[in-house]
Amino acid sequence: MRIGDLDFGAKPLFLAPMEDVTDVSFRVLCKEQGAAMVYTEFVPSDGLVRDADKAIAKMRTLPEEAPVGIQIYGHIPESMVEAAKMADRAAEIAGGHGADLIDINFGCPVSKIAGRGAGSGMMREPDKMVAITKAVVEAVGKPVTVKTRLGWDDNTKIIVELAERLQDVGIQAITIHGRTRQQMYKGEADWTLIGEVKNNPRMHIPVIGNGDITSGPKAKEAFDRYGVDAIMIGRASFGHPWIFREIRHFLDTGEPLPPLSVEERVKLAKRHFELSLSYKGERRGIYEMRRHLSCYFKGLPEFKPTRMKLVTSTDPDEIRATLDEIAVRWAGVPLETTNVYDI
Repeated sequence: MRIGDLDFGAKPLFLAPMEDVTDVSFRVLCKEQGAAMVYTEFVPSDGLVRDADKAIAKMRTLPEEAPVGIQIYGHIPESMVEAAKMADRAAEIAGGHGADLIDINFGCPVSKIAGRGAGSGMMREPDKMVAITKAVVEAVGKPVTVKTRLGWDDNTKIIVELAERLQDVGIQAITIHGRTRQQMYKGEADWTLIGEVKNNPRMHIPVIGNGDITSGPKAKEAFDRYGVDAIMIGRASFGHPWIFREIRHFLDTGEPLPPLSVEERVKLAKRHFELSLSYKGERRGIYEMRRHLSCYFKGLPEFKPTRMKLVTSTDPDEIRATLDEIAVRWAGVPLETTNVYDI
């Protein structure tokens, strides 16, 4: 599978962009665990245009996570074009590696984004969505891709026709989450429409499927049954970054990997923690790891007091000691893979 000059091989697995999750430390860890492509958190186009430091910082990527996509969102055409130009020059503006491609977020369902017409809110204005996409493609030199949903609601599942229109204005791949905006993350993802897009004889760009992929067998079914070119994994990776290694092993061998032991989870959590400190400094690194740390150990019995230590301590040595304590105290406790979400 290829996007522009990027060659991902057969049946690649991508890490989905997720706000407050896919920061640089998590992206690097998922890359180490087998993700073929990672994406930044959502970068607001109006924030970039205003030269907001927080928005610019989100565009900083590192060579060790490449290839990496910078994802932008917004609903004002002029701001989206300017933001895309800045993402195209991210190495110069924000430092680091820059972007290998630019992804447009037409899929985020949260009210503060979709409610003002950005993200999946754009599904109510497909003509505007296509016009913005065309303007972005024409404004930048890097490949442009789109991530979107099936439609706004059950009565407006427009993705088959919309995918064609987006392809026709120059995107080089499309990622489809198998839900409408109205569904948010509830119910089961509908992969049949993703399959219709992929099997549409007019489509020639890669189609990436997203939604409910939590295991090797589910990934294999998605590839075999619907013919998608790649799979994007989002919420199932939170607290479970080794999911990419598990799925890759199953796709390659047909055999599942055994569940990670508590000791192995501690090792990965410590790796993640040290990456966060290294990239963000002690204070911010500790604060932003809190949302991740306890999720590594979801399901352990009588874990609440230890979890509170992990998410309240401001001393890196105390956090390291608590992780070591987990490895000793719960050594050998069987723990199936779980994460903070149901899917």
